[in-house]
Amino acid sequence: MTRGIVFVLALLGAGIGGATQIAAQTPPQISVTGTGEVSVAPDMARVTLGVTQEAETAAVAMDNMSRAMAVVMDRMTAAGIDPTHMQTGSLRLDLRYSNLETGDRVVLGYVASVDISVQVFDLDRLGAVLDAAVRDGANQMNGLQFDVADKAPFLTAARQAAVADAVAKADVYATAAGAVLGNLMLITEGSDNNGAYPLRAEASFDMASRAVPIAAGALTISATVSMMWSLSN
Repeated sequence: MTRGIVFVLALLGAGIGGATQIAAQTPPQISVTGTGEVSVAPDMARVTLGVTQEAETAAVAMDNMSRAMAVVMDRMTAAGIDPTHMQTGSLRLDLRYSNLETGDRVVLGYVASVDISVQVFDLDRLGAVLDAAVRDGANQMNGLQFDVADKAPFLTAARQAAVADAVAKADVYATAAGAVLGNLMLITEGSDNNGAYPLRAEASFDMASRAVPIAAGALTISATVSMMWSLSN
């Protein structure tokens, strides 16, 4: 029995020694995450407009909505919007009830709704486009988002800035630890938005006066990268 215990302890000792040897052979490493941002002025906008019409019957509600949306699309075309830059979105037909809070579900009629998304590539005409949309037909403003049509060069610059940020951080940490950066072992792009988000992009719209002051502001395009180096003394 004692001999068996000694044999097991010997195996355990060999295992521990092997693990220690493997750990000793693993070179020290450093992993750093870098971020990069580029600020850019938007050169386009995506506008989502809505048309809602109510009627006593579903057919009349749908007909009224269709006519109003046709007018909106004609207005957009007249304002210089290419038809390929307009896309119809959600289409809904709902019952309209009265006294919902009391539980008395009396049907009053139908509500037909539809959205249209419009891409505007001339921001100087954005106010006129909104004016044209609501002059006849559109009675809802469901969204206004500024963007950059071609983000590729700005994203490249953001990625370069992210790499430079990671290198600078790694150099600081290595120097502080008394080590020297070795070979680059791994580089992966992070799960950032890799897109644009607004620093300041806003618009106010007065349906009555049709005054449309626009402040496109700036967008930030960002990138994140994770990098790993070996370290030496």
